[in-house]
Amino acid sequence: MEASRTSGVRGTTWTSPPSGADRTPLPSGPDGPGAQEQRRTGPLIVTEDLGLLDDLLRLCAAAGVEPEVHHRVPERRASWTDPPLVLVGDDAAARCRGAARRPGTVLVGRDRDDSGVWRLAVEIGAECVLRLPDAEGLLVDRIADAAEGVGRQATTVGVVGGRGGAGASTLACGLALAAARAGRRTLLVDGDPLGGGLDVLLGGEREEGRRWPDFAASKGRLAGGALEESLPSVRGVRVLSWGREPAASLPAEAVRSVLAAARRRGGVVVVDLPRAADPAAVEALAQLDLGLLVVPGELRAVAAAHRVASSLSAGVRDLRAVVRGPYATGLDERWVADALRLPLAGELPYDPGIVADQDAGVPPGAEPRGPLGRFCDAFWARALAPGGAA
Repeated sequence: MEASRTSGVRGTTWTSPPSGADRTPLPSGPDGPGAQEQRRTGPLIVTEDLGLLDDLLRLCAAAGVEPEVHHRVPERRASWTDPPLVLVGDDAAARCRGAARRPGTVLVGRDRDDSGVWRLAVEIGAECVLRLPDAEGLLVDRIADAAEGVGRQATTVGVVGGRGGAGASTLACGLALAAARAGRRTLLVDGDPLGGGLDVLLGGEREEGRRWPDFAASKGRLAGGALEESLPSVRGVRVLSWGREPAASLPAEAVRSVLAAARRRGGVVVVDLPRAADPAAVEALAQLDLGLLVVPGELRAVAAAHRVASSLSAGVRDLRAVVRGPYATGLDERWVADALRLPLAGELPYDPGIVADQDAGVPPGAEPRGPLGRFCDAFWARALAPGGAA
């Protein structure tokens, strides 16, 4: 009699990571951050090879999913057609002949010398053949992608000051709040360890959740849903900021893992970046869809911004100027953008009320009728329109 599910599959914890697929799992209790991610529906595994099954269960655990295991094609049609992915062991491929063709079927084996495995893959409609252990990293990503669902990646915008005090953090917060107001899934990332903390600027420094130091050892793939749920939420925005301890540099690999996970969930990601291009910042720049260089309308700021723009140009595929008033005599937003040889993303009007609002506990851009709120709403209306650009 066929065992419909391998005993111990649900809730099993595996401590050994798959080779080539290191990851830092997010800690969680039964109801803590990451719990929902751990309960995600995983693939269907079809095999009687206990060694292969052990490997596949380990890879599923690394991807944070719970698989269903059968020795042959399940009698219930939905058990075959509904899972996001089907992993067929090469020992069970012959038993899967005649099953309904479905997308997301992968034939998995270990024997490099078995030339007949490709014929079996064609017969069962498999999309590809993966050999273990070489393909373990690839298979973990395939399992996690299938469980999470891979749609359009988040629109990712980075904000950089042309000089100190240009207002980059203020604009980053305003953009994040405007995106959340528009109903977008929004994640605000503080990429400047010396900036004082975006959670403070938003008024969320007391909110519980993980900060950058918790991700310093991250590498490989992080689960996007677990990352999001672990972060503080302020006014509808998930915020990844710095803690109150002394700032420390982040490995570029940690930045790569975190931003890739954040982008995978779709919506909007806003990154506040430092002017100095250290390895972590360079990694963040590479993941941007659009960079905004904030430049006050005065000559010294333009001179400083020119140097910043030169250092960013190699890493950002689309860099544009946001020019902020008030202006020195003879300058306007078009003159500043032309002097920097950058497209003009827009003029950010001077808003003398921002400081007073912050003193009153109102984050920059929280008021949609204010100059910053109107600018950010208009920016997203252009950037997020089908085929639109800021």
